[in-house]
Amino acid sequence: MTKLRISIVQYLNTAPLVWGFTNGPLRGKYDLSFTVPSQCADDLRSGKADVAIIPAIEYQRISGLVILPDMAIASKKQVRSLLVIAKKPIEHVKSFALDASSRSTQTLTRILCAEKWKIVPQFFESPPDLPAMLQRADAALIIGDPALRISVGMEKESWPGVEGQTFCPAATLGITSAEMLYVYDVVGEWRSLTGLPAVLAVWAAKRDVATTEVAADFLASRDFGLSRITEICFDAARELELPQRTLESYLWHNIDFSLDEENRRGLELYFTHAANLGLIPQAKPIEWAATKAEAVKL
Repeated sequence: MTKLRISIVQYLNTAPLVWGFTNGPLRGKYDLSFTVPSQCADDLRSGKADVAIIPAIEYQRISGLVILPDMAIASKKQVRSLLVIAKKPIEHVKSFALDASSRSTQTLTRILCAEKWKIVPQFFESPPDLPAMLQRADAALIIGDPALRISVGMEKESWPGVEGQTFCPAATLGITSAEMLYVYDVVGEWRSLTGLPAVLAVWAAKRDVATTEVAADFLASRDFGLSRITEICFDAARELELPQRTLESYLWHNIDFSLDEENRRGLELYFTHAANLGLIPQAKPIEWAATKAEAVKL
């Protein structure tokens, strides 16, 4: 039989979800490909993938999908790998460079601009090159491993400001300048606005492939990965050139791999905000893939 094709985000925070497929008992069962979040969504939309971990907002933009239950890349209070970095206080920003890698975080940033910061900047997409982004804009959104690297670099040379902002010397972030930069954790800002976590990415599949066996395999892969965080971070520390303990803390304390009730409420509210701002059509209800327990009830 032809293997199901899975499109996977190539960031550290995805590794625990797929460790069972890449390094565990499910290795070889599925056809895996690795890319950035926006391309995962495009692969699922075009039919190049059967299952993909997609930016949460893309569930509302692609028809015929179900979400695999109980799994996500979410963050409860502060994520460290989704950053807004500005040359001035965020309330005065007129132009905004958005990392092209993730449409979900772009949407989250647009919501924060409208609902929390009360600004209407000019937005444009950009590759994740912070110095280049800040040459063209007052503020930049940067995500994933590049943002995590910045967060780690800031830890010894930054200090908190008011209402969630952090001050950091530009030179600390590799920018040749004596100015101070303003740094905002996107999830922290969302939590301040709503009191709820942010769900950043979900496993989504076409309805006809989302069998109970597939859902069970993905849960098993996640559980296998969560039991091997030390091993995952040992490998990642060499690749990212960051301390292993820092990466372990990030995966344990900044990322939540569940879709518990609080996370689901955060996801639904996120869809509502996006619809209210015209960033998606009217938010459709979430359709979940069946689990084995649900199948028995039927």
